[in-house]
Amino acid sequence: MCGIIGFTGKQPALPFLLQGLSRLEYRGYDSAGVTLVNSKALRTWKTKGRLSELEKLLSKDLAESCGIGHTRWATHGVPSNMNAHPHMNEEGTISVVHNGIVENYQELREELREEGYIFHSETDSEVIVQLLDFYYRKNPVMKEALAKTVKRLEGSYAICVTSIFEPDTIYVSKKESPMVLGQSKEGTFCASDAPAFLEYTREILPLQDGQSAILNAGSLEVFDASGKQIEPRWIHFPYDVQAAQKGGYDSFMLKEIHEQPSVIRETLRGRFRGTKTVLPMIDQMNVRWDRIDQTVFIACGTAYHACIYANLLYQKYTGKVSWVIPASEFRYCSPNVNEHTLCIFVSQSGETADTLAAIKLAKAKGCVTISVVNVLGSSISRMTDAVLYTAAGPEIAVASTKAYTTQLVLLHVLVLKLAEMYGIKVKGKSRLISDLKRLPEVTEQVLGQEEKMKELAGMLIDQRDAYFIGRQLDYPTALEGALKLKEISYVHADAYYAGELKHGPIALIEKDTVVTAMATQPEVASKTVSNIRETIARGARVILITGENMPAEEFEYVVRIPEISPELAAIPSAVLLQMFAYYGAKEKGCDIDKPRNLAKSVTVE
Repeated sequence: MCGIIGFTGKQPALPFLLQGLSRLEYRGYDSAGVTLVNSKALRTWKTKGRLSELEKLLSKDLAESCGIGHTRWATHGVPSNMNAHPHMNEEGTISVVHNGIVENYQELREELREEGYIFHSETDSEVIVQLLDFYYRKNPVMKEALAKTVKRLEGSYAICVTSIFEPDTIYVSKKESPMVLGQSKEGTFCASDAPAFLEYTREILPLQDGQSAILNAGSLEVFDASGKQIEPRWIHFPYDVQAAQKGGYDSFMLKEIHEQPSVIRETLRGRFRGTKTVLPMIDQMNVRWDRIDQTVFIACGTAYHACIYANLLYQKYTGKVSWVIPASEFRYCSPNVNEHTLCIFVSQSGETADTLAAIKLAKAKGCVTISVVNVLGSSISRMTDAVLYTAAGPEIAVASTKAYTTQLVLLHVLVLKLAEMYGIKVKGKSRLISDLKRLPEVTEQVLGQEEKMKELAGMLIDQRDAYFIGRQLDYPTALEGALKLKEISYVHADAYYAGELKHGPIALIEKDTVVTAMATQPEVASKTVSNIRETIARGARVILITGENMPAEEFEYVVRIPEISPELAAIPSAVLLQMFAYYGAKEKGCDIDKPRNLAKSVTVE
């Protein structure tokens, strides 16, 4: 996820670009850059770091009236000046900014190298400007060159192009990454998101997939996928700038909950070829997989819950010895690990202090190390033997939502890959892969139950305690549901294995106690139902989350997830519990995005 912006008009472009980038910095903040255009040259400034670092490089009297800008969330190549956008061709005549992922960039890069092109960055995005240059040289018509370029791209993109050949023109194209256009008396503009230009107009034109546009100072043309000009369809944007940065949601947490279908889709993009799992970084590891005799999953907080889930899958799919432990405990427990141990570390930020310390210990003992993180170039990603990146994008709210579900998804893919490396056939793998691909759609359906979760969260208004129960793969979901609730609503919440209730915790159940029960695993669902009955007999109000076909007529509060493999039910279930926690906190008037005493990245022990 990155932020892009473009402006062409009759006044200096730079002030517009900078205010727009500041509105888009929530979409990415590891580097920033701008290109300003005149008939003689493209002038580009870019730097690693926040937008404030870019502003230090810029003069306030730059007069060019056309330009493009970018604030980056790295997906290919570490944050650096060279990897920052915009990217230019070798002659410095064409400049491009890009949001999205080009899946076939390696193939295109090799093809262009054979044509004599030189690449200066590690990014997938540089392929776009070089390919554009290639086609423009063959036929110097930018609209046609861009059309040929995007036909070659696999994956997602929103692209802005400018050049010295048409110094007052910006070309735009998009597929599966956002792009909105606007016009005012000041000029014509485009951006990844409407907040970038709401100070100038509330009338916006969202481009649809496959569409492109040509922006000039006083005009705007839109074309369909075949290149035919079409009538623009403008809409009125009803939100102010602050609300628009949150996509019209009243908090970043709710916005990020609703982003989960798209980020799950991006995390899964290109991960399967038939029934084979595509993780080249695992293939490239110099590891004797037949000598791995144990695997350890290590993380903190929400990521630790993702590890519990992955550990259960790993044991089920491979039958091999594995265990899971918080990073804060691993380094002090004198772990019996060695060169035959695989350690898998999970972190949203890639900077978690306890996890960093655990990696150092694992490496000192000779372990094979893999990390799953959300921030490219982060400390954890640099320390492990291999790294897998989720595609959650920046997560602003302190309580993790989309980072957690993308961790679950990517860990599932990793476990399937490890089974392949061990030569183990996973039962029902074809269905699992099919259902993984369906997850974005299933998550979208679950989000359709938001009003129901809001209503159920009303049960919490006078509660000081809440309980979550589940068995097997439902247990990490119970843990995560309890954590989310206490993080943002300050309701004391505990999670238990459902079968452990009668061994002590049931003493806490009294009239109107709220118990949320997960029963999505068919082989143990009936056992969980028995435990639910025990709590109801003591006056509890039970919310049951279960599958479509689970008999549940005897229960008053039932929420069903769409039909999906039981191994994947934890993901839609987690989304339901995120909404439950969100509305529970809202009922209590809590600061949802910034809960007390918590920080987004825990960089101290």
